[in-house]
Amino acid sequence: MHNHASREVGKRRRCLVLGGRGFIGSHLIRALLAQGFLVRCFDRPQLGVRVGSEFKHPNLERCDGDFVNPLDVSHALEGVDICFHLVSTTLPKSSNADPVFDVETNLLGTVRLLTQAVEFGVGKVIFVSSGGTVYGVPRAVPLAETHPTEPVCSYGISKLAIEKYLALFHQQHGLDYAVLRLANPFGEGQRADSGQGAVAVFLGRILKGETLEVWGDGSVIRDYVYIEDVVNALLLSIDCKDDERVFNIGSGRGHSLNEVLDVLERTVGQRAIRRYRPARSFDVPASVLSIESARRSLGWSPKVGFDEGVERFAAWMKRELAEQSLLAVGGCSG
Repeated sequence: MHNHASREVGKRRRCLVLGGRGFIGSHLIRALLAQGFLVRCFDRPQLGVRVGSEFKHPNLERCDGDFVNPLDVSHALEGVDICFHLVSTTLPKSSNADPVFDVETNLLGTVRLLTQAVEFGVGKVIFVSSGGTVYGVPRAVPLAETHPTEPVCSYGISKLAIEKYLALFHQQHGLDYAVLRLANPFGEGQRADSGQGAVAVFLGRILKGETLEVWGDGSVIRDYVYIEDVVNALLLSIDCKDDERVFNIGSGRGHSLNEVLDVLERTVGQRAIRRYRPARSFDVPASVLSIESARRSLGWSPKVGFDEGVERFAAWMKRELAEQSLLAVGGCSG
């Protein structure tokens, strides 16, 4: 191990971000570049048509490919010190419809990745897991990392299996790793039309004056964490040498869907047109993560409160919508 560490002295470390053009990935890349890392962004070529300024940075390499193609992944891993694994090919709500696809793409893809990471001498793999799905139905809130894991969707089972394989590869091959079980991240860059993230979806609907659907009576409680806080946790996990390797990353408090809507209405100054629908079988009544482990081992705690995060996100989304309508107006000329 020691010669690997000495090799890194005076050498800039290279981070690979799998899923680098996604919501979390693009924020992470910006932060890594700001900290002076060399960064390689891996994503599918058709993703991320709108290219941000960070993608023209001299320390950034773009590497197009498909996560389920071992050749693409091996190209991406060459010369990498730290690998951030943010790729997911499925969504929690749709994963049960095709568990075979979920396992073949997410789980097998990741086990292959870990095998190759060992071959290429990658120093550490940092995996984004799911604080909302790996525990299943909470027995007590807030949920600590030691809470039983009984996922009720294939997505959660795959995430959990990946966590177990990371532990296995660490034990067998000394591959260092960290797992961040995220609550519901939200913030600038999250798309209102992707169907993921209640804050983004609701905010988009309110700003466009569209009807939004609430499953159940709106009393379902979730933990929402601002994107900047998520990225800080990812950065702190790079050099964490603690024996703890699995961390909940959330805000430490919950908001019901009705509360979320109230905050959004106040922030935007517009009423939401709410349609309440029957509750869904897989929505647990309350899910809030305990973040004591991350405080203790990573020295991390969330800095941006829900209301402030929503204000920043709303300001960004208003600008986006204004730009889109300008483009639509100017789009006909020639």
